[in-house]
Amino acid sequence: MLARKNIGRHTESIVEYRWNMDPPAEPEAVRRLVEEINVPQTIATILVNRGIDTFEKAKAYFRPTLGLLHDPFLMDGMDRAVSRVLRARELREKILVFGDYDVDGTNGSAMLYLFLKSLDLDLLLHIPDRIKEGYGLSRTGIDRGKEFGATLLIAVDCGITAIDQVEYAASLGFDVIICDHHEPTDRMPSAHAVLDPLKPGCPYPFKGLCGCAIAFKLIQGICKKVSDLPSPEQYLDFVSLATSADIVPLTDENRTLAKLGLELINDNPRPGIKALIESAGLKPGTSTTGQIVFFLAPRINAVGRLGDAMRAVDLLTCANDAEAATVAHVLEEENRNRRKIDEDTFRKAQELVENYLDTESPGFTGAIVLHHEHWHPGVIGIVASRLVEKYYRPTIMMTTVDGVAKGSARSVDGFNIYQALKRCEDKMIQFGGHKYAAGLAVALNRVDEFREAFNVVVRELLTQDQRSPKIKIDAQLRLRELTPRFIRILNQFAPFGPKNPRPVFLTHNVEVAGKARTVGKDHLRFKVREGALTFDAIGFNLGHLIDRIEPGRKNLDIVFSIGKSEWRSPPGNPSVRGKERETVPQLKIKDLK
Repeated sequence: MLARKNIGRHTESIVEYRWNMDPPAEPEAVRRLVEEINVPQTIATILVNRGIDTFEKAKAYFRPTLGLLHDPFLMDGMDRAVSRVLRARELREKILVFGDYDVDGTNGSAMLYLFLKSLDLDLLLHIPDRIKEGYGLSRTGIDRGKEFGATLLIAVDCGITAIDQVEYAASLGFDVIICDHHEPTDRMPSAHAVLDPLKPGCPYPFKGLCGCAIAFKLIQGICKKVSDLPSPEQYLDFVSLATSADIVPLTDENRTLAKLGLELINDNPRPGIKALIESAGLKPGTSTTGQIVFFLAPRINAVGRLGDAMRAVDLLTCANDAEAATVAHVLEEENRNRRKIDEDTFRKAQELVENYLDTESPGFTGAIVLHHEHWHPGVIGIVASRLVEKYYRPTIMMTTVDGVAKGSARSVDGFNIYQALKRCEDKMIQFGGHKYAAGLAVALNRVDEFREAFNVVVRELLTQDQRSPKIKIDAQLRLRELTPRFIRILNQFAPFGPKNPRPVFLTHNVEVAGKARTVGKDHLRFKVREGALTFDAIGFNLGHLIDRIEPGRKNLDIVFSIGKSEWRSPPGNPSVRGKERETVPQLKIKDLK
């Protein structure tokens, strides 16, 4: 079905997508939902298959409100965390806010900093240097907090595995509050309070929050205890940015946080976010989770990957437009630099893979584990993700930092790379992360030993089903169903993300209308016809399939989604009336055969 070019060998290697159709939804549930919320049957089918099978669930899905958020005090440790912050306020203690250098950490830290400042607290905010300090709590940052005179440390998006660092902070007189969402180890840090829904015994009903969202729950808890504080709703833009960028499931509480935060970003963006949108060349007021992931997040991440991530915090906390525009320009330049380094590293990584691994052989069943001493540590995670996309194997990329091989691991759908690494922990200095992404450190003289051990684990655990990518199809569809009303309802499924993807449809036996062409960087553009209806179609990065799109062909099966698109009058569509005659969707092709 899908062909991809093998850049390294200048030959084409085939990666077959499996088309997985959702099972039929329960007919009575679909019928009931069609009647209760007045939607087309195809829409109701998709909703039921996503667990939205009643009027009440549909109302919460399409019209989420702050009232749907869970009580923050359901999270284990919240009482102690809130009480400790309020005691610091009462005693005028100084606080160290310690955040990670990615989008989740910088947004969570900036948000918490602004909130605590509104309580008139004296604060120091520290984001570690990726190269000099590495991920998570560091002695450098803790020492800075001690010199500042802080007695309370709040860690955002890190800390759950920082056993030694928390003990060190305690030895200096700190109480530590951890706001983290990563997998804990067998031993918990001896912090004053640990907020992490994944820790054993935590009864919090939703486990998919990002680090920034957990810091938001702390703010929410404080606001519940102090009656004269304004609603924490003003900080939802930070949470939406972090939730979208950190690729957490957009279900339950995350959907509410992301949707309401996007409304804030689009209706009344704070200066830093407004400047970021403008520097990325996006249209204000139309931001989506996709734009956050592909345009805004890389710019925030770039300054931490190539230097000081505090520049991202400076942007996010800017109070005026002029200052924000200046800082946003810095992020833009750093992102350009990052992309250049990214491309050079990706090219070298492909050469290594294709020189030493027969990726086209059926026997290639293991993982990709690469080490190069001169790779920039700020881009290896991005490149690892690109290698996963190209070769569809769990991938680890490492570089040398301070005499140690440090790197990033990325996985394929369904394969828990954290658990795979755990099976090899005796070969590593340290590791941490979650199901699809992790960080690790290996002694230089044990890289080959680790590579061999990790490949043994992957060959044992990686199922046949996980060795090729799949496209999940929500429903079969006739193109005549794509009326303006259908599209309007479909757009309300947003925000899209993991566990709530943009619906994907399968249509059989469409006709190719006219001649296909390639546009941009290998994008395939063509038209399809069904009866009297003709639709524009585009397949991003599918330009190499142009020979399969023969003019006049009538047996083409297409898998596609529908985004917000340019609209024009669809000729011959009797269901379209009045102003609606000016709209017809563009099909975004995912695969075809």
